[in-house]
Amino acid sequence: MEDDDKALQIVHGRVKWFDPAKGFGFIVTEEAGSDILLHANVLRNYGQSSVADGAGISVKVQMTQRGVQAVEVLKIEPPAGTGFQLSDDSELASPEEIAARPMEPARVKWFDKGKGFGFANVFGRPEDVFIHVEVLRLSGFADLGAGEAVALRIIDGKRGRMAVQVLSWEAAARSAD
Repeated sequence: MEDDDKALQIVHGRVKWFDPAKGFGFIVTEEAGSDILLHANVLRNYGQSSVADGAGISVKVQMTQRGVQAVEVLKIEPPAGTGFQLSDDSELASPEEIAARPMEPARVKWFDKGKGFGFANVFGRPEDVFIHVEVLRLSGFADLGAGEAVALRIIDGKRGRMAVQVLSWEAAARSAD
C-alpha cells in the first residue's frame, strides 16, 4: 500500500465480523498485512445496514493514521456454503434459477434475528413476504431493520410468498443499469 492518504486501492476479502450495534467490523484479506476497518457508514453508503460474517467483499481502501480502512464497498457476495432448502414446496434449487426470478422492490416490515425470520411488503401488493434468517445470511446480510428498502426474489410457497434472495435496494438498482 502507498503511504499517500489519497491513494485508493481495491482489495477483495472476507468479512471477519461486523457488529451493527458497535457500528463497525473488520475485513480480512491476503492483500493487506492487517485487518481492514469497515465502518457502518461505508456499508450504509452501499445500501446495507449489516453484512454476514464470512461474506466475500470488494472494497476501496485507504491508509490512515489508524491503519487500513474501507472507504467504499464495491461488491458483497454471500458467504460460501451449501444451499438452503426453504421447505418441501420449494422447487427452486440452483442459484441460476433463483437469479432468473424478477427482483421485486420491498420494504422490511419487521425482522427478528432471534426468532430467525421476518416479513417485508412488496410495493403495490397487500400480502406479506416471509424472509428466513438463512436466506438473509446466504444473501450476505446479518440483519434487517424495519423500514429498510430491499429488492427480493420471491417464490410462491404453500403458506404464501417467500423470499429466496435479498438484495440491498442500492445494489439492485446498480445491477439493473
